[in-house]
Amino acid sequence: MKKIFTLSTLLFCIHSYAQQDPQYSLYQFNQMVINPAYAGSRDGINALASVRNQWSGFSDLRTTCLSVHAPVMSNKLGVGLTIVNDKMGPRNYTGAYANAAYILKLNNTYKLSFGLSAGYNKYQFNYSKVEFNTTEIPVDLTQNQSKGVLDLNTGLFLKSNSFFAGLSVTHLNAPSVYEYSSVSANTGSYAYQLKSHIFITVGKSFILNENVIFAPTILIKEVKGKGMVDINLNFFLFKKLWLGAFYRAGYGPGALLQYYITNKFKVAYSYDTGLKDARRLGGSHELMIGFDFSGPKSKIINPRFL
Repeated sequence: MKKIFTLSTLLFCIHSYAQQDPQYSLYQFNQMVINPAYAGSRDGINALASVRNQWSGFSDLRTTCLSVHAPVMSNKLGVGLTIVNDKMGPRNYTGAYANAAYILKLNNTYKLSFGLSAGYNKYQFNYSKVEFNTTEIPVDLTQNQSKGVLDLNTGLFLKSNSFFAGLSVTHLNAPSVYEYSSVSANTGSYAYQLKSHIFITVGKSFILNENVIFAPTILIKEVKGKGMVDINLNFFLFKKLWLGAFYRAGYGPGALLQYYITNKFKVAYSYDTGLKDARRLGGSHELMIGFDFSGPKSKIINPRFL
């Protein structure tokens, strides 16, 4: 049975996990969703679509994402487009971002990208989906709200054929989406402002033999002084199949797979679940499909999640 969103539940979901940005378990296959400097990092056009059902114990928790990016100007510039819809009970937002990255070739091994994305987020708050814990409800919280804000993100991305490291910061301008102050001490004040999120990613691939590549990755997220770490242990098998297991510190474990149906078409799936108190939230499912027109040679030589 799906749980009903109370106001305290909504605040628990947003603040206890200290993350306003959507969560992705398949981030290493589409890093542009967390780092604009990733745009153009592959050898050709890359298009991905994903949907994530977060915490199956609740209804209306879903993230849908579409991203397209490619290198241009003799691989010196990366351009991309990202569209995201994220639903969390009464809060629903849709964002569209244009991504650009300057790609600097450091030597024959490494490239360093400087990225920036600018977008517009449309937020909608449907308070009919909230069960309030008090009878003294502010007028603003009995009426649906619709707000729009401009948003800026930036990042750095260093890569070689077998290594990557990324650093990105979202919501540089920290836009204020919604603010309400009551004249009554009993109803208090409410605000929703986007806080800057810091993402650090590191990954390295090791060729164990011609059919097995070991590729561990680490994702560190920090917002409002609270940090979370994802540790992934991934294997690329027979140049066709990704299998991986990961652990999200403070939450719980998960598993993922990605399969190349052809050299240009792939599908991926992940499942994660919380432990202890977080277990009551339910498990999360994420599905992704992608079209990769970077050519067969790079995928065969290296795992190409870079």
